[in-house]
Amino acid sequence: MDKVYIETSIVSHATAWPSRDVTVAGLQQQARDWWENERHKFELVTSQLTLDESADGDPAAAADRLKLLHGLPLVDINPDVEALAARLIQAHTMPEKAAAALGGVNYLLTLNCKHIANAHELPRIYELLDKEGLGKLLICTPAEFLGDSDDEQQSDT
Repeated sequence: MDKVYIETSIVSHATAWPSRDVTVAGLQQQARDWWENERHKFELVTSQLTLDESADGDPAAAADRLKLLHGLPLVDINPDVEALAARLIQAHTMPEKAAAALGGVNYLLTLNCKHIANAHELPRIYELLDKEGLGKLLICTPAEFLGDSDDEQQSDT
């Protein structure tokens, strides 16, 4: 079973109060749909960093975020992870990917398209991870998992 690292933006969007902003509302729905329909297909993991970030802010909202993360195994934050995180920070990318990359994770699931999952950052991230021998990590959004066989059949005709 493939392993998916759950990043803070996923639980934040999945549990957030509905937004009036149509773009944000769409991201919230993607996170909820993925959590409802896709998470059972994967081994989910997270990190202490995600737990700490999820615990911040409004106490009721934090409780909702932490409830989703409850029971998920944590990837180990060891000196290797810390060293890779330092190199990622030096390259102006997010350190959370270090834990995922060294934790044997196949996918880092995120809705943080400003800092992580975007066409400007991903090539630099993948290049650095390849240099580190960690090129198997795929950073993606819930939308990349959503869809069903009906969608695929319609595109073939």
